[in-house]
Amino acid sequence: MDFLLEVTLFLLAAVIAVPVFQWLGFGAVLGYLVAGVVMGPSLFGVIDDVESMLQFSKIGVVLLLFLVGLELAPQRLWVMRHNIFGLGMAGVLVCALPIGLVAFWSFGLDWQASLIVGLGLSFSSTAFAMQVLAEHNEMSSPHGRSAFAMLLFKYIALLPLLAAIPLMSEGSSASMSPGDVALAIVRTLAVLVAVIVGGHYLLRPVFRTVARVGARETFTATALLIVLGVSQILKMAGMPMELGAFLAGVLLADSEYRHEIHVSIEPFKGLLMGLFFMSVGMSADLHMLADMPGLIFGITGAVLVLKMVLIYATGRAGGMDGRSSRALAALMPQGGELAFILFSMAAVYGVMGEMTTDVLIAVVILTMAATPFTVLFNRRVVDPLLASDVIDNRPYDAVDQDEEKPKVLICGFGGFGQMVGRLLHSANIPFSALDSNPLQVDFIRRYGHRIYYGDPARVDLLKSAGAADAEAIIVAVENAEYSMRIVDHIRRNFPWVPVYARARNRQHVWRLMDLGCRVITRETLAGSLNMGEQLLQIFGWDEEEARESVEHFRQHDEEQLRKYYAIHQEEGSRNPSDQEIIDELEGLFESDEAESIDPEGLHQPDT
Repeated sequence: MDFLLEVTLFLLAAVIAVPVFQWLGFGAVLGYLVAGVVMGPSLFGVIDDVESMLQFSKIGVVLLLFLVGLELAPQRLWVMRHNIFGLGMAGVLVCALPIGLVAFWSFGLDWQASLIVGLGLSFSSTAFAMQVLAEHNEMSSPHGRSAFAMLLFKYIALLPLLAAIPLMSEGSSASMSPGDVALAIVRTLAVLVAVIVGGHYLLRPVFRTVARVGARETFTATALLIVLGVSQILKMAGMPMELGAFLAGVLLADSEYRHEIHVSIEPFKGLLMGLFFMSVGMSADLHMLADMPGLIFGITGAVLVLKMVLIYATGRAGGMDGRSSRALAALMPQGGELAFILFSMAAVYGVMGEMTTDVLIAVVILTMAATPFTVLFNRRVVDPLLASDVIDNRPYDAVDQDEEKPKVLICGFGGFGQMVGRLLHSANIPFSALDSNPLQVDFIRRYGHRIYYGDPARVDLLKSAGAADAEAIIVAVENAEYSMRIVDHIRRNFPWVPVYARARNRQHVWRLMDLGCRVITRETLAGSLNMGEQLLQIFGWDEEEARESVEHFRQHDEEQLRKYYAIHQEEGSRNPSDQEIIDELEGLFESDEAESIDPEGLHQPDT
């Protein structure tokens, strides 16, 4: 088949499959794999020369490992060393050991293949894990940080593993004397040291020289040349070219050109990695799956269950609570992208047979396909059943009636409430707080704050916390509907207490004004105006003039807010439609133009 036609078909499959699978929540990697299976010889046979496509697509693997190395700056690793070499290392090794032992004793693989199988299946998928964490805004959660540590450790463990695979092959171990093996190890170490030392002193000057030229195309070409060049050097020395790319990335991880290099390489990596995953899918043998479904599905189920149990136990042993440990276990049971790389390399060097490699690749694909369901099952079924005993049924804190009540009560102690509390604490103004997140309450209470676990929308809890005698009640919760419910209860039961509320947007402000809030703070207003004041100074306004102009704009915006609030009252308290919001924004821009802070045009930027 014509090469350009193959490329066109590849792009067509990617454009169709990847968005569909991302929309379904399965991720781009599985979309590429399924597209490859459909196009491969096992199904429709659209692409004939799968081997050539796979060889070409390995450039994507090389670029991926270079970018991975680029993220492993020594300073960053040092800061995270306890997580990486603690829970991260434990999470990988505790899965690799039993999987490797089962491969050795139950399936009769030699120790080299068992080592590759154990580590390959213990390496979870970065693409799947990071996608799920990002979609649910859980990167900074306990299980998110633990997952990131495990993912980082696998890349660190990859370095010696890549160097060891050629030495594990039959020609490098079984038929070689101990002296020859030792000589091969010394030669490998010598090449690695030469690349590391040479790269340390040469790579930065090369990029510095190219950067002075100022041509972006040259910079991109140089980055690609360095990646492929170092990879070829190690390949000629008898080592995997992937190892060279990984080393090149690590050497540039703390350079001043790291971000520019990343931006230059990323587009090539994305497309070629997609081609690699499609090639892996094309090479999948569906006839083998039909011939031995019990074996493949049995191994898949065993890997999923074993990894979930062991990762959960590791999380608990590492001090994580049950809910976070379950979330980590549900997130990380699959095999990952590195498994394809390791198994393919092991097959090339003769460490594993072709049949074993095909079975393992099928297992990894199936574990990837199962991951969205493990995450969903944990969130929808397991968490509601088990977490309720710890969180939902935990009794609210009892507030001592005889305890002296501070004059300020903060409802909601997230980021916004914490900032207000810190300011009050700095001014020696005592306060108490209510928050419905028990984990956050337990954490913040360690620092001596008077904070109680409870629902701020409950009138009895507000009374116990001293709402009736408070001089101010601050409603700082994030959810708009929840904040409205809290304010409504406060105004009905403690109408004499001034309420200061956080508002998400202008529509939220109007609804809070309907309830009689005394002071309403739009959470984005102060930061936006502060940034605008700094921008005015950049464009030549002096400090005092910029401050006065921003204050004038603030007053103008408040007038417009009251004007549109009057319209809101006439139309009734309801959520506006998208078109009404657009019309309001258009009106605001027109009024801003009429009330310009620079009516004389004295500060027009040079064009």
